[in-house]
Amino acid sequence: MSTDLSPKKIAEEVQRRRTFAIISHPDAGKTTMTEKLLLYGGAIHLAGSVKSRRAAKHAVSDWMEMEQQRGISITSSVLQFPYGDYAINLLDTPGHADFSEDTYRTLAAADSAVMLMDVAKGVEPQTIKLFKVCAMRKLPIFTFVNKMDRYGRPPLELMEEIEEILGIRSCPINWPIGDGKEFKGVYDRLNEKIIVFDSQGTHGESIVEEVTVDLDDPQAEKLLGTDRYLKLLDDIELLDIAGDPFDLERVRAGELTPMFFGSAMTNFGVGPFLKAFVEMAPSPAEAKDRLAVNPTRPEFSGFVFKIQANMNPAHRDRLAFMRITSGVFEKDMQATIKRDNRQVKLAYPQTFMASDREVAGRAFAGDIIGLYDPGNYRIGDTLFTGSPVEETEIPRFSPEHFAVVEIKEALKRKQLTKGLDQLSEEGTIQVFRQPHLGDLDAVVGAVGILQFEVLQHRLENEYKVKVNLRQLNFKHARWVDGEPFDEDAFNRQDYTKVLRDRDDLPIVLFRNDWALNYCTQQNPKLRFLPNPPGTPGLEELHGSTV
Repeated sequence: MSTDLSPKKIAEEVQRRRTFAIISHPDAGKTTMTEKLLLYGGAIHLAGSVKSRRAAKHAVSDWMEMEQQRGISITSSVLQFPYGDYAINLLDTPGHADFSEDTYRTLAAADSAVMLMDVAKGVEPQTIKLFKVCAMRKLPIFTFVNKMDRYGRPPLELMEEIEEILGIRSCPINWPIGDGKEFKGVYDRLNEKIIVFDSQGTHGESIVEEVTVDLDDPQAEKLLGTDRYLKLLDDIELLDIAGDPFDLERVRAGELTPMFFGSAMTNFGVGPFLKAFVEMAPSPAEAKDRLAVNPTRPEFSGFVFKIQANMNPAHRDRLAFMRITSGVFEKDMQATIKRDNRQVKLAYPQTFMASDREVAGRAFAGDIIGLYDPGNYRIGDTLFTGSPVEETEIPRFSPEHFAVVEIKEALKRKQLTKGLDQLSEEGTIQVFRQPHLGDLDAVVGAVGILQFEVLQHRLENEYKVKVNLRQLNFKHARWVDGEPFDEDAFNRQDYTKVLRDRDDLPIVLFRNDWALNYCTQQNPKLRFLPNPPGTPGLEELHGSTV
């Protein structure tokens, strides 16, 4: 499709984009941080504290009723807002311990990641898993040590832990001045400035006032107090000896993580972090080595990384979230789906502020848009104009929990089938059929156990179907590749069970590690794969203790 924009103008728009995800362990303050970034970007004018949910102030990134009730993020939201000359695309990933593969897929659409860390807890298990996914894609990672308004661990100890556990060196861009109730501000190491925050504040509801002075300014010691000022001088001297120097190339290569300190709850440190982050984080053009296509390619391309049904239950809508990877997207343009070479009209495109949407008339590489989906798209689909584009690898994952779906009202089986089909296409759960039973007693699989609760909740509230989920005592799911495969032989054993996936491929459930190892040894001509044959996955992350 032709556009009236020059290549230079398109390149300028791509350079303005910053597309990133926030990763963290549960309760590290991710939803609060997300909201405060929107506040500093001017997207919202008053931040309703996440703690104030009883007053019906829910985080702007949580749209699902279940998320608002519990104060957790279950799905991945997309938030878009301007900040100065930059156009920000923030992918807010689930932070709950039982997050789904939706989290992993979302990271495939990001150019960088912000790792949020609780100052008292340091590196936690969930963060390790998400860090591994980022490291596999060589995403630049920026570390924000949160909750400095509470007493926690020494910053130098956190730096050591990041290196020992995550295997990445760190470079503090700023350094905390005090902690807990004595957390007064940060020292900007690159600009040699002391930034002191107004402790009177407004309980985090509005942008906090800052006072900035040079390190050698006579007012600095008076502003901080002699003891705090002398300690800061000692810390600076120690960091110059012990810390890694800032190197943007190493940051962009994912080899060095810039560190920032602050408190998302009080807004202390959020402004300095956002200002530095947008300057350091790569644009889509600078992250092109991680993508299948060059963002400066004149023809349009993009890939679907998420499908979400019923974001507005009143309209029973279904949206495909697409990351644009090259060219210019324009409303109602025609594009080709790589999977089946089918042409589609990209109608009703939307941009997001959680559940609030606006019609997207034009978008560029790095932007995330939502497309109305009558059933055209699958997760991982590549869309393009002009010459075909290599498909982007969106991994599928082997489920770790399984349950039989038992309907309470037989007359609503049609609604159940529709609900299971749509929710499986979203990636909420995977649906398997039992041979010879058709749609009766479908088996659902999930990466996290919370997904079963989400499934029941959404079936009841969005599809008006009540179900029981009878959990099965199986630990592994493996797709079968090779011949001969005797399906009946595997079904006759009490430690295996054969199912069929959405593409009618055979999949075997194994009760435990012994069953998987035994069947592997007894069937040397068969391969038992953690992902469907020919598809990418992150199997090394599963079964890990971290």
